[in-house]
Amino acid sequence: MEMDHLIKLIETVSRSGLSRFEYEEDGVKVQMEKPEAVQVAAALPSVEAVLQEEETARDQVVTCPLVGIFYEAPEEGAEPFVKVGDTVKKGQTLAIVEAMKLMNEIESEFDGVVTEVLAENGQAVEFGQELFRIR
Repeated sequence: MEMDHLIKLIETVSRSGLSRFEYEEDGVKVQMEKPEAVQVAAALPSVEAVLQEEETARDQVVTCPLVGIFYEAPEEGAEPFVKVGDTVKKGQTLAIVEAMKLMNEIESEFDGVVTEVLAENGQAVEFGQELFRIR
């Protein structure tokens, strides 16, 4: 077995998801095994993704009670009522939805921290559409 061929084989196995590899050619036998740490590191992104999904599942969701236009601030150019990371109390105004020329305040149904704002300022929103996630 030529050295270039052996190096290419090692690189290929290293990049793969294999934890163990054996190869024999012309009486030369090669055995490779990845240390457990490499296998654990490869599994970590999968575990992190599952944990993120579980955290999102624990979030409370504030939905839109009517059809209209979503506004994140009381007037154009003003600071938004809330941003991601803000702590909110039950009953606190989160946004406004304009419907038939009436401004309807959307209030938090939960105490917690805003983890996600799911609507864009000035966007049309539907009844039941998710607007905020609160943890």
